[in-house]
Amino acid sequence: MNKIIYPLLVLVCLSTSVLKAQSVDNNLVQISGVVLTSDSLQHVSFANIIAKNSRHGTISDYFGYFSFVAQKGDTIQFSALGFRKAYFVIPDTLTSNKYSLIKIMEAEIYELDEAIIFPWPSREQFKNAFLNLKIPDDDLAIANKNLSKEEMMRLYYAVGMDESMNYKNYIKGQTDQLYYAGQLPPQNILNPIAWAKFIQAWKNGDFKKKQ
Repeated sequence: MNKIIYPLLVLVCLSTSVLKAQSVDNNLVQISGVVLTSDSLQHVSFANIIAKNSRHGTISDYFGYFSFVAQKGDTIQFSALGFRKAYFVIPDTLTSNKYSLIKIMEAEIYELDEAIIFPWPSREQFKNAFLNLKIPDDDLAIANKNLSKEEMMRLYYAVGMDESMNYKNYIKGQTDQLYYAGQLPPQNILNPIAWAKFIQAWKNGDFKKKQ
């Protein structure tokens, strides 16, 4: 008797497990689709997609595409930064184990309270700052300052010779040596033009000690 009962029990258990496995497989659905915005139908990248009952989910790619396995009748939640949460219930009457979906998400807009910003806490401080305001020079005033005699003299003594001036000075020295080769160079101590230049420079204050 026991030899007959045990095989029957094993057969019943196997058939029950097979039926449960078949029912579970028939309840699974491959959900695939794309997530788009409601205003411009642009793709929503990297949106969080989760099945609330089974806690299975995925993330949409850069183009908003997603695909994962869920159960019939499960509620799918879509969430993304800057968008309102959206939901979709998988129909439990599906005859296929595949389902395609285009999910539209609306942008979430936050309205802040009005903020009025004043540059100064009081009228007195504003008046004081306005009266003591230093208006910058315009282009003409800046040009006049840069071309003034004092500024030109400062630049004359501050700026050194560039490459072209050094070259001309060197060539002039070489030329003078070749021109007066074999003879004594002239002495400017008896040159009236040199004396005139010296006196004019002395009157202009060129030999005064610079500060």
